[in-house]
Amino acid sequence: MKKMMLAVVIVNYRTPGLTIDCVESLLPELQGISAGIVIVDNLSGDDSVKKIRSWIDEKVLSEAVMLIESPGNLGFSGGNNLGIKALSADHYLLINSDTTAKPGAIRTLLETSRKFPQAGIVSPKLVGISGETQMSCFRFHRPFGELVDAAQTSIVDRLLKNHVVGLPFPEGMMEPEWTSFACVLIRSEVFAKTGLLDDKFFMYFEDVEFCHRMRRAGWTIVHNPEAEIVHFHGGSSSFEEQVRARKRLPKYYYEARTRYFYSLYGQKGLLAANLSCMLGLSIAYFRKWVQGLTIRSPENRAIDIWLNFSCPEKKSSMLP
Repeated sequence: MKKMMLAVVIVNYRTPGLTIDCVESLLPELQGISAGIVIVDNLSGDDSVKKIRSWIDEKVLSEAVMLIESPGNLGFSGGNNLGIKALSADHYLLINSDTTAKPGAIRTLLETSRKFPQAGIVSPKLVGISGETQMSCFRFHRPFGELVDAAQTSIVDRLLKNHVVGLPFPEGMMEPEWTSFACVLIRSEVFAKTGLLDDKFFMYFEDVEFCHRMRRAGWTIVHNPEAEIVHFHGGSSSFEEQVRARKRLPKYYYEARTRYFYSLYGQKGLLAANLSCMLGLSIAYFRKWVQGLTIRSPENRAIDIWLNFSCPEKKSSMLP
């Protein structure tokens, strides 16, 4: 297989219209670059494959765009891994189906990677459809960070400020501990040295774990806000809607959370994370009782964080 400069990987799950829009925004950005695009349909079970294949045929793009039908719904990690293995390239752009590239974004990412040879990952600025900046640079999730997140209290934020996961929007380039995988440019050497994404994470926390593994191998992450990607937040998943509505989150989210804390901090670290979360929730509910405040926490969180505690390495799935 001839090695190209860039391979773009897009995982589709019941979002054929968004996927097509994403590719159409990328095609002019890839002109003059040795590049290929692979779309992985994660067994959508709808008319996604038919619509995407018809569009490829209509636009005569079979040489530029490859469509792979996954044998099952492999989740974010498994779907991307299929695409990564399908093409040989110096760099891989993993990009969500619910995104579009602004002019010059892809070349800016590639140029940034060239300037910073120790950057295993380069990430762009994510903006909403109205142009608002979306949070995409973070500190690692640590056990005491669960206390900060659950307490929703400014004094806790100040006392444990180094455990607050979200970082302020950067005006210039920065090196976060991890970055959103809604769109990332990854060197092929990173995969060669650290392996692919951990497909035992069905969805969520796989990007954090990968960044942690990559940084342990000596790579850095560079975030360059000069490259902009429009992200229709939650367009490829109902998760964001569930968070906003404070509904009970999917089982696979908590399974992934358990696997993440266990893999990085061991059983004691996982226990510390859960107890920190419980303490944070107690603070939040005390404030609600005293001050009448609304608790911005998903339903059943205090119970669901214990999912898979006794078998934390169990592979997560989409099953409810």
